[in-house]
Amino acid sequence: MSLMRRAVGSLGRASAKDSVVARFSDQLIAVLPRLRRFARGLTGSAVEADDLVQAACERALARREQFQEGTRFDSWMFRIVQTIWIDQLRSRRVRKEEVDVAEARIGSDEPVRRAEARLALDEVRHAVDRLPPDQRAALLLVTVEGLSYKEAAEVVQVPVG
Repeated sequence: MSLMRRAVGSLGRASAKDSVVARFSDQLIAVLPRLRRFARGLTGSAVEADDLVQAACERALARREQFQEGTRFDSWMFRIVQTIWIDQLRSRRVRKEEVDVAEARIGSDEPVRRAEARLALDEVRHAVDRLPPDQRAALLLVTVEGLSYKEAAEVVQVPVG
C-alpha cells in the first residue's frame, strides 16, 4: 500500500512539475512580442533584435529554475535581454567591431516614410543611441513597453529618476 502511495505521490509531483514547465512556456510565448519590440529599440535592427531575443530565450530556458514564482516574468525576461545586449556591446568594443547603423536602418521592413518624418525619426534614433545603455533600456521600457518608472528602474537595476 505504501508503494502505491509513493507512486501516486511521485505522479503528483511530476504533474506539478509539468504544470510549472507549462506555465513557464506559456509566459515565455506571451512575452515574445514585447521582448522583440524592446530588443529592436535597443539594437535598432530587426535582425539583431531577433538574435538577441533568441539568445534571451535560450538563457531563460537554461536557467528556468532561477525564475521565482510570484515575481514578474516579463521583468525577468527584459533584464535577461538587457544583460545580453550589454554583454554584446562590451564584446564589440573589446573586438573593436563597428556596427553599420545606416545599413541596419535601411533594412527596415516598414514602408518608405515622408522625408520630414524620416528625418525626425532619425534624429530620435541618434539621440537614443547616444544614451548610456541603462538609460536607453529604461527609456524603452517606459515608452515602448509601458512599464512604470519604478518597474523600469527595477529591471535595469538603477534608482528611480
